[in-house]
Amino acid sequence: MNSRFLGLAVVLGLLSAIGPFAIDMYLPAMPSIGSDLHAGPVGVQMSLLAFFISMGIGQLAVGPIADIYGRKGPLYVGLALFLVGSVGAALAPTIEWLVAFRFLQGIGATAGLVVPRAIVRDLYTGNEAAKLMSLLMLVFSVSPILAPLTGSFISESFGWRGVFWAVTVAALVAVVLLATSLKETRPPEERIGSSFGEALRAYRFLLRDRYFLGLTAIGSFAISSFFVYLSNSSFLLIDHYGLTPRVYSLFFSINAVSFFAMSQLIGRLADRFGLSRVVRYAVTGYASVMVLLFALMASGFDSLGVLATLLFFGYGFVGLVIPSTSVLAMDEHGEIAGTASALLGTLQLGIGAAAMAVAGVFADGTPLPMVAGIALCAVISFTLAHLTLGSARQPAEVPAE
Repeated sequence: MNSRFLGLAVVLGLLSAIGPFAIDMYLPAMPSIGSDLHAGPVGVQMSLLAFFISMGIGQLAVGPIADIYGRKGPLYVGLALFLVGSVGAALAPTIEWLVAFRFLQGIGATAGLVVPRAIVRDLYTGNEAAKLMSLLMLVFSVSPILAPLTGSFISESFGWRGVFWAVTVAALVAVVLLATSLKETRPPEERIGSSFGEALRAYRFLLRDRYFLGLTAIGSFAISSFFVYLSNSSFLLIDHYGLTPRVYSLFFSINAVSFFAMSQLIGRLADRFGLSRVVRYAVTGYASVMVLLFALMASGFDSLGVLATLLFFGYGFVGLVIPSTSVLAMDEHGEIAGTASALLGTLQLGIGAAAMAVAGVFADGTPLPMVAGIALCAVISFTLAHLTLGSARQPAEVPAE
């Protein structure tokens, strides 16, 4: 593996991690935010939901902009908006202001999610793209592995507002990396013919491509199970199981280690079995583990050890599903990579936000509603994988120039 390949993965991974960093660092502080701003769990969760919704909406605009104006410009604008949102969140006097600035912060984070996927597709396809995507995910793993623990230390030492000041510093580091370590991968000659009208036509084309939509939905419901866990875990593990914020952070990181460690196997597995078979096998394992967890919890077996063990194995399988489905979905859409990445990301976050909202309605302070939501997402992902990949690929017609 050459140094350029690895260096690109590091830069793209860190740029991609800025948005998730703003989520994961903040999770251990959610109970203290509610106490300080006199808001209940639903109000605090709204600040998380607002972030996801704005990232979903923002991606629809950022993708075409990245195809029309290149990759680096949208990254600069996104980071600037993210910085404003981070400072505003750090100074927020009420939960309403916090929700508003988290919404702005989420819009800024969209570029870091959309553009790196498009850059991967600019440079590579097939198994090479899968290998780069898995390396990118390894760097990206710094967020869910280290961010919750870092967030708990910061919130205990400086209060929850210190978390947002730390996120501001991280965004400034990303600006420096963007300026010094990343070249434009969509030069002006490749942007000829790109326009917002063409972007709308590309969206219509993608929305008729059942293969693209099927793969996107498989990954979306896989990641939605993680979003359900993410939105409920701090209240559940701290309040129901009595973990301290610091121990909770370690617990959260263990699942992230499983996810990203497994993602590093994609390149080898893809070379041996092909990406489609990797996805089918992975969703089978994912659904089996999560349904077993639900069955145990539904029978009254409320054990933190069982919850931790099965989530560890289940999210390991998810680590194979998400990068593989992203590469397969975008493989045939190089000329509209930014737009395809945007729609893929929007659908992932939209489905994830809906899953979080539904799980929140049924939350009762016990693990069962969260585990039920996770298992349902796993079953849907399994079903879609076998419907989409169970027969020969039926490609959509390429849109006319």
